[in-house]
Amino acid sequence: MTAGTSARVGTWTVLADRTSATFTVRNFGVRVVHGSIPVSLGSVRVSMDGVAAVEAALDLDGIDTGNAKRDADLRKPGLLAIDAHPVLTFAADRVEGGPGEWSVHGSLGARGESCPLTVTGSGPADNGDGTWRVVARAVFDRRAISLRAPRFLIGREITIALDVVLAAPG
Repeated sequence: MTAGTSARVGTWTVLADRTSATFTVRNFGVRVVHGSIPVSLGSVRVSMDGVAAVEAALDLDGIDTGNAKRDADLRKPGLLAIDAHPVLTFAADRVEGGPGEWSVHGSLGARGESCPLTVTGSGPADNGDGTWRVVARAVFDRRAISLRAPRFLIGREITIALDVVLAAPG
């Protein structure tokens, strides 16, 4: 599928310092834990025929839930195994929809595993400074990347919210 005729051809670069990736997951079955993961890089390449390819990487070593003990536990080999796999990746080459509402179908990589992931979003919106803003969301089952934990400790579904600022191609 294509990115739509309004997408400018070239590589759109994610401005990591102006982009946020947050997540939510249930803890102990009822409480919702919020956290953030720094975005280390990202791009959207739009070809002459309007086909888009998306790539992104998040720095799991910077994961922050506001609780140092929980963050240390998440880094352990039994959970995110951050020493061995410090980056969460996303790559996609199928975009459906167009300006306004769209979905991107790709693959999430973490812990040496990968699983399909669909990211849905809105935008882009022109920021008026040569950058564009995209807001997106995805939900996945942690078991798809072999993240095993008792369900009462960590909920199965993890929701990722993205607020992305892209620099338009030169």
